[in-house]
Amino acid sequence: MKLKSICALLLILGLIACETNSSVNGDKLPTNGPRPYVIASAGTFSNTTTNALLTASTLDGGVVGMERGLVNDGASYWVFWGDKYLYGLTYNQGNAATTRSYVMAADYTLLPRSAEYAVRRFTTVGIYDRYIMTTSTGDGPQELADENGYLPKAILVSLLDVEAETYATNNTLEEHYLAENFLGNGEYVTLAGLEQVGGKLYSAAVPMGLSQYGVKADGGRWVREGFENLIKTESGGSGSSNAYKEGELQWTQYPDECWVVIFDDETLSSKRLIRTDKISYAAGRNKSQYYQMIWQTASGDVYVFSPSYAKSMVDERQRTELPAGVVRIASGSEEFDDSYYVNIEALAEGRSFLRTWYVGGSKFLVLMYDRVLEPSVTMTATELAIFDAEAKTLTPVVGLPAKGSISGFGTAPYAEGGKVYIPVTLTDNYPSIYVIDTSTAVATKGLTVEATQIGGVGRLEPID
Repeated sequence: MKLKSICALLLILGLIACETNSSVNGDKLPTNGPRPYVIASAGTFSNTTTNALLTASTLDGGVVGMERGLVNDGASYWVFWGDKYLYGLTYNQGNAATTRSYVMAADYTLLPRSAEYAVRRFTTVGIYDRYIMTTSTGDGPQELADENGYLPKAILVSLLDVEAETYATNNTLEEHYLAENFLGNGEYVTLAGLEQVGGKLYSAAVPMGLSQYGVKADGGRWVREGFENLIKTESGGSGSSNAYKEGELQWTQYPDECWVVIFDDETLSSKRLIRTDKISYAAGRNKSQYYQMIWQTASGDVYVFSPSYAKSMVDERQRTELPAGVVRIASGSEEFDDSYYVNIEALAEGRSFLRTWYVGGSKFLVLMYDRVLEPSVTMTATELAIFDAEAKTLTPVVGLPAKGSISGFGTAPYAEGGKVYIPVTLTDNYPSIYVIDTSTAVATKGLTVEATQIGGVGRLEPID
């Protein structure tokens, strides 16, 4: 069950492909027989970009070209819902394409489903029950503006009912969707990761600082003493992740704690908050995206990772000294397990990480930075490691291409049978899927795709 849920992870990146031949070194893929693996590939050639979904009978070796691919408009994220449906989610911004889904026919060809949706902007994605669920934090309704005209922040939810092929958003006039003072410290939050645990929904609640609304709320009581000069005196910054407005206090005043919120269901109408001061907030970040760091394993335990991203804050008041680490919520509990803590930064000789993925048993795949997190330092993530949560070990993955030739990794590895399949994009060759044995952390080269990029892989079973 949990291994299959890896397919529901995000296939993040624009995906493209091109026409080419189908063999390298004489190693050809079968042209007939079951082809249940689906590959989101990307390629730009002769200034022309084509997006295609490919199928393959194996990920362990061979070469596949684009001539059998299903051409599509591309997507911001690709999400597998179990082994039945594949959704290509696209932001509803500017002239962005629409979101639609795909199934595999009895003859192992991919077919687009009929419904299309204009999905609004999101910063995290997950699966809950019959839904693909996205959230972001944005301006709340005008009806809740304060006397200055400032709008409170609200959690913006989108729900794709997978089998019914419907799309719905939430009514932010309902009070429980407010992101303001979510943790009781006046700050607004964004959610990072959406993980179903039993019938409940777990997420990391990441404090973002004080909005214009929050700075003024309750006579300014939520601005910590000594933090007053962090309130912006003019608007500035660029992009959705770094832009700020005059009168707000950007980034949290409380970097030395981690909060997890437990909702009863997808409506977010009932919540329970738990806190630990062993790690900083549990989110990996890249531009506006907040990567999932909260995962349930096959044993029922929930592990919560923190890269200690707050180590990169410029102002020391907003900078944490807590190392990158992991804590646990034991199976059947809704509290942090005080007996469990692992300092991943120490295991990695001072380095942190960008992302984690659960890959079966007690194992996680970790995308490692090449150095320690620091303010104003450009970071690259070009190494992988296997973290064993029960053994409390971090083992570097060996057998990958040289670091200098790696330009990136696919953001949705697929796991089955004790192996992890992750796309590796190269600067000097076609991208390939590398096969990692989770017991040994040894990687071997698998399927090569004659394209520019592979976003991710998964598996679909033919529809009835």
